Amino acid sequence: MTSTANDQARIVLVDDHPMVRERLAEVINREPDLSICGEAEDRAGALEVVEREKPRLAIVDLTLKRSNGLDLIKDLRVMYPELLILVLSMQDENLYAERVIRAGAHGYITKQEATRKILDAIRQVMAGKVFLSEELSAEILSRMLGKTKGAVRSLDVLSDRELQVFGLVGEGFGTRQIAEQLGLDVKTVETYRTRIKEKLELKDASELLRQAIAWRRDHPNE
Repeated sequence: MTSTANDQARIVLVDDHPMVRERLAEVINREPDLSICGEAEDRAGALEVVEREKPRLAIVDLTLKRSNGLDLIKDLRVMYPELLILVLSMQDENLYAERVIRAGAHGYITKQEATRKILDAIRQVMAGKVFLSEELSAEILSRMLGKTKGAVRSLDVLSDRELQVFGLVGEGFGTRQIAEQLGLDVKTVETYRTRIKEKLELKDASELLRQAIAWRRDHPNE
């Protein structure tokens, strides 16, 4: 039986790399029951295309042009509670997968896995399931059962916004620049920096800078 346009599940792609969107669209549009109905490279464009196209699923990267995918997921969850969200990202799933699920996404797949598993991930999410890698699912279960040594990794104690600030400190941004980039006032960013130092038990701003730079060096895509 041939699927008609009305039978197809409509999907929006949100990624700041045109080639990634193009490749995903090729793979997804080959499926008779799936179709790409819109694309966006940033938060504003994503909100516009979701409002216009009313997709069933949005595939969202965490690193977007001029914006943050985690903030977009939170906005979409509030504005479109029926919309399914699958995160496709290069960032470390051990650090971000639980955060995006808490924010309202229904699955997390890395770009390294996408070639082999993107269609499985889409179909699991559309079937009402949560999609995570087998490795991460096992780790989360072990953590719940108290079997993982050092269950709480140091950066897990940071909130989503604190982690964003920590990453920008590691990129060399000053307080005022971070405030401008995140749309916050300077005092709010100073408060975040103070909380980060307390939570990570860092003695001063210099140690915060060293730790943030070291983390950014080891995690350039996060």
